[in-house]
Parts: sequence; structure tokens; C-alpha cells
Amino acid sequence: MSEKKRFRVLVAKPGLDGHDRGAKVISYLLKDIGMDVIYTGLHKSVEEIVSAAVQEDVDVIGLSILTGAHIPITEKLMKQLNDAGAEGIVVTVGGVIPSRDVAKLKALGAKAVFPGGTSFEEIESFFKEGLPGLRQAL
Repeated sequence: MSEKKRFRVLVAKPGLDGHDRGAKVISYLLKDIGMDVIYTGLHKSVEEIVSAAVQEDVDVIGLSILTGAHIPITEKLMKQLNDAGAEGIVVTVGGVIPSRDVAKLKALGAKAVFPGGTSFEEIESFFKEGLPGLRQAL
């Protein structure tokens, strides 16, 4: 019997944002649909997030940002992933994201953006259908 690869997701809370209820709820959702989830905890720098992602050999980084700094954080994260040779890691961004910023985040390289109020079904659908090879792994 061949064992399926479980996708690994790093859920990260960058910066000074001290509210992580949403990140924890999403972590549980992703675990429930068959992912290995690593949660970094609060107040992580972009450098710490990239380092953890590389060390943990993750497939996806999910940023949870409520502070309004989602654009500069995502921009810095994408550059550091590239510098680390880890540009193949898929990045998603969730939290308090104004609709006017969704296209900008995607232009920076975020594969998906989940503003507040995004349904669990939408998030699950992305992870099951929006990532190459994921459907076979679950």
C-alpha cells in the first residue's frame, strides 16, 4: 500500500498582531482536511517565517495578518523566499484584507487571498482544488 504525501502548511502570524484566534481555527480546519500544520505562534518576523518554512519543508505558507501591513509583509516574504531558493512554496494571505488589496497581493505572488468572512468551504476548496497535486495527496 503506497502512502500518500500529506501537504505541509505553515500558518504564521507576522509582526505585532496579537490576535491569533483565526489562525488557530484555520489550522484546525486544515488538519481536519488532511494537512500537516505547523503554527508559528505570535509575533514572528518574516525572517523567522521563511526559516521555519524551509526547515519544516512546507508546501504552503498561510499568513494571517490583521494589522493592515499585509502588502509590505507579503512583498518582503516573497523576496526572502526567492533569496532562500524557496520560491516554490505557495503563499496564501488571510485576515483583514480590503478588497482593493486582493489583486495587489496576488500580483506580489500570493496564490490565494482570504479576507475576513471567507467561508471554510472556500478555503477548503482552494486547498483541495487550487493547488497542483493536492487532490491526489488527500
